Amino acid sequence: MAASLAIILLLGMPTKRLFEKLRMPGLLGMLLLGILIGPHGFNLLQEDMIMISGDLRSIALIIILLRAGLGINRDDLIKIGTTALKMSCIPGLIEGLFVAIASVILLGFTFAQGGILGFIIAAVSPAVIVPSMLKLMDDNIGTEKGIPTLILAGASIDDVFAITIFSAFLGLYSGSNINVGVQLLNIPVSIFLGIMAGIIIGLILIKVFKNYHIRDTNKLLLILGFSILLNQLEGALRTKLQVASLLGVMTIGFVIIEKLPQVGKRLSNKFNKVWILAEILLFVLVGAQVDIDVAIKAGKIGVVIILIGLIGRSIGVIISLLGTDYNWKERLFCVIAYIPKATVQAAIGAVPLSLGIDSGDMILAIAVLSILITAPLGAIGIHYSSEKLL
Repeated sequence: MAASLAIILLLGMPTKRLFEKLRMPGLLGMLLLGILIGPHGFNLLQEDMIMISGDLRSIALIIILLRAGLGINRDDLIKIGTTALKMSCIPGLIEGLFVAIASVILLGFTFAQGGILGFIIAAVSPAVIVPSMLKLMDDNIGTEKGIPTLILAGASIDDVFAITIFSAFLGLYSGSNINVGVQLLNIPVSIFLGIMAGIIIGLILIKVFKNYHIRDTNKLLLILGFSILLNQLEGALRTKLQVASLLGVMTIGFVIIEKLPQVGKRLSNKFNKVWILAEILLFVLVGAQVDIDVAIKAGKIGVVIILIGLIGRSIGVIISLLGTDYNWKERLFCVIAYIPKATVQAAIGAVPLSLGIDSGDMILAIAVLSILITAPLGAIGIHYSSEKLL
């Protein structure tokens, strides 16, 4: 595993730098590098690195979400609260249904199969979106109307909706006596539990920081440790109770910056430094999950279905922004920022195939293809459109 880590770092850093020199997002270069050196490419990574890839990606995502929480302004959050809630559910719901209907018509899927595919595809990628929005906040682009905060908040909850509805369609397909209404009711409960868990952990950490002299590096490790445990708790409770752990992780950062602003700012700088390593691991290992041969099996119909889904998502974003004071350029940017997919598709794209669901291979192929199309498209779109549209 040590050799694999060395390969990732020694190739990841110059690849990121090269793409930035070419005025392209560095994460795009790292994704492509992951595809090349991963098990479906030149197979340069050892098997034990691939086995723990999921855990490493989760930790890297937790690091950037903590950094995001430490960068959120309460006034911005209050201002965009209702709109963020709309952005968290309406675009994904419409995209999932568009993909479901398209797959029924074009692939002959049952509606249950279409729903499974639709809500795998519907989840946006916090891994791609969050770093991009933080960069805009650091550069003070779009912050006057809180647009980066809006995208951050919406994207962090979007996955909760997508994965919950995906689970409901899995139950419908298997014929289990699943109550869809109860599943949908679980979504606000999951969000509430995630936020409350984040608040409680944040307040505990603040109490510790006030009562004991702890170096900032050790504070960072404490916060990271609690956040990883919260994320693991979600996995342990998933069959009984859903907790939006990633939202909870972001809440921990938000509580700390609110209650201890000076400490929060110092910790934010610390997390920026840790992110240098975490970013390389995250995007290279996400790329390593992508099998080009599997994606090719989806063919032109797969591309068409993904594009239909993106049209549905764009309509959902526009609906969510009705009644806001955003101009057409800002609304267009929100549409572009909501394109990328990667993290969830890499994590659950193979689940239907592993469960023996008919056409599970096609579902996996389209999920992989969605990463290849939307992650670069969204990253490049955000990179080039932000200054022009905001």
